[in-house]
Amino acid sequence: HNAQLAAVGRGQPVVVRVVDGRPGPTLGTRGGMYPETSAISVTGADIVPKLQAQAEAAVRLLGFTPTQGGSAPQLTVTLADLKYQSPKEGLYVTEATISSTFRADVRNNGRTYSGRYAASLDQRFGMAPNQETNTKLVSDVLSDALTRVFQDPTIGSTLSQ
Repeated sequence: HNAQLAAVGRGQPVVVRVVDGRPGPTLGTRGGMYPETSAISVTGADIVPKLQAQAEAAVRLLGFTPTQGGSAPQLTVTLADLKYQSPKEGLYVTEATISSTFRADVRNNGRTYSGRYAASLDQRFGMAPNQETNTKLVSDVLSDALTRVFQDPTIGSTLSQ
């Protein structure tokens, strides 16, 4: 799952920011008998700090030093999309598809680079998932998509120029 990141930096400072760019906190509904009461939502406050920590850790693995502000190269990672979809038929939820998309923007000394990175997960359930299960699945998909940002070699090379 965690493919090795090659260190391309030499300790240079990089400003890393994770931003929640979704239109709202609702991901979708769990479906089932009462779809209107089963909306699943995740606030930015629930996920951004964790994503920020993961992004900073990944930047360190790439050989850079996360820093605040200044004129250092910047990497902004925006959560563009996070969805939770279950088929609406039937009384019980037996499966769900969770997907997330990040947009990454690098700025370094007049150079810019942007990319989009997505991950998704199809999960089957024996019984309707509880909040804890959903939170864990969402978390896994977010981590997966975020890892893809840092596996893009152009991100590291643009930051290190």
